[in-house]
Amino acid sequence: MEHTLSMTFLTDTGVKSTLSINGVKEDITKEEVNSLMDLILVKNIFQTKAGHFTHKESAQLTAKTVTKFDI
Repeated sequence: MEHTLSMTFLTDTGVKSTLSINGVKEDITKEEVNSLMDLILVKNIFQTKAGHFTHKESAQLTAKTVTKFDI
């Protein structure tokens, strides 16, 4: 099962922007997500078309199951 963490931030232009990371461990905690988002804000290394991230908006972990069939 593959897990994706999607983190949504507000930018300096007031627009929501989402950053997603694939291959996240399934038992990631709320505290770890908060710390990661705080680090992203402090380091200010991402700039999107909507501007720099300035505030945390939300986060979610999505699980994806793929079943392959031999044909």
